[in-house]
Amino acid sequence: MKIKRFLAADMRQAMRDVRAEQGADAVILSTRRLEEGIEIIAAVDYDETLMREAVRHNTPSTEAARAPVKEAVKEPSKERAKVVAKEPPKEPVKEVRAATPPPPPPPAPSEMAALQPIVEQSALETARIRSELGGLRQLLEQQLSSLAWNDMERRSPMRARVLRDMSRLGVETDVARQLIDELPEELNADQARYLPLGLLSRSLKISGRRLSDNHGVTALVGPTGVGKTTTIAKLAACAVMNHGPSKVALVSTDHYRIGAAAQLEHYGRLLGVRVYPAYDAAGLTQTLHLLRDHHTVLVDTAGVSGTDPRLQQQMEVLRDAGVQGGAKMRACLVLAANAQASALEESVRAYLPLQLSACIATKLDEAPSLGGLLSVLIRHRLPLDCTTDGQRVPEDISAADARVLVCRAAQTQKRLGPSVEDMDMAERFGMAVAGL
Repeated sequence: MKIKRFLAADMRQAMRDVRAEQGADAVILSTRRLEEGIEIIAAVDYDETLMREAVRHNTPSTEAARAPVKEAVKEPSKERAKVVAKEPPKEPVKEVRAATPPPPPPPAPSEMAALQPIVEQSALETARIRSELGGLRQLLEQQLSSLAWNDMERRSPMRARVLRDMSRLGVETDVARQLIDELPEELNADQARYLPLGLLSRSLKISGRRLSDNHGVTALVGPTGVGKTTTIAKLAACAVMNHGPSKVALVSTDHYRIGAAAQLEHYGRLLGVRVYPAYDAAGLTQTLHLLRDHHTVLVDTAGVSGTDPRLQQQMEVLRDAGVQGGAKMRACLVLAANAQASALEESVRAYLPLQLSACIATKLDEAPSLGGLLSVLIRHRLPLDCTTDGQRVPEDISAADARVLVCRAAQTQKRLGPSVEDMDMAERFGMAVAGL
């Protein structure tokens, strides 16, 4: 029997090391989580009889280990029995509470001292067992996921191929499963290649708002650095070309970031459009009332993340001004396509209480993958107004088109290299396929 210790950063890597060195017949003897990572003790040519015999010869007798504890517990019990025997009998008290037995006396200090090592050892043993059970459960889930994924590849190779393509696109697991459920049961190679892209395109919600028709008041909101001010300049340039500078106005509410108002004023001078400052609800309400006859009013807000306590205050200002300013304000969330899917999801959830009218996707030219953006838009059914893919004003902006966006995502997929590994696919989809 050959026993070896493996240490890796996580359980999946540890299992890969065990399989690579000892093969599929290796037996896991124990797992333990250490500061350095996951420790696995594995063996090949495992003989359970020899292991049990070795444990029996190297483990002290259970009775011998417990003998001091028994003696420590017995002596105080005898003393208490003598004291109780010498006490005279008492008349029973005729009360309802007399039927309740008295609480047991607290253990003597000698008993506590004898039991303390046993309690500590039991706690350590329990923690060890729980850790091992957790590791075994994780290992079992990984093996079941791998079996389920391999079975799906064997029974439905085209559907498995679709899931691989969605993973390479960066589409999140829940959205990919939602899309694959809409596919027909039988797929050929051409359908597996093009039909999922069509489903992605159909699942995206587009507002249909044209760049030349930005009528009304629109406030752009979102985290810092997503391109709100530059996008406002692009929208304002489109409105100026169609309606003239006298019908367009810009409003700055960003008094947190140094130079934010100056940047917007610079764009205003280039476009011949006036910029109005408004730093609170009353000021914004008054400004919107003053600009009620303008065709297009664009409001630039401060970049606030979902965890910033100022976010709630900003949303209240926008809501109050939208109601009292005399015109309904559209709130558009600006999302940077080059951000991670988790960051995009956090931004959407943070700004949903504002009753978002639409989204604007920026920095498409800087995004290595568009799957995260597509997943968030589909998951929350947010309409997409327009997209931007550069710094030029106003050239690098276009009205949203679902087919163009999905085709761009597919072109990005071709540059992502080889397919996703089986272990990753099993981890993402195996449990769902197994119905666990």
